[in-house]
Amino acid sequence: MPKERHGKPRKYGKGSRYCKRCGQYGALIQKYDLMLCRQCFREVAVKLGFKKYE
Repeated sequence: MPKERHGKPRKYGKGSRYCKRCGQYGALIQKYDLMLCRQCFREVAVKLGFKKYE
């Protein structure tokens, strides 16, 4: 679990959720309970079975 940015734990908002892979707080993909930032998602999407449609 990454270090808290603020003095107290957050219950909602950007500061309450973080990427399980790298620990970033912004641009989080929560759908299907992924909890990955968009950069990490792009790296592992194919391994997870996602396809890029054109």
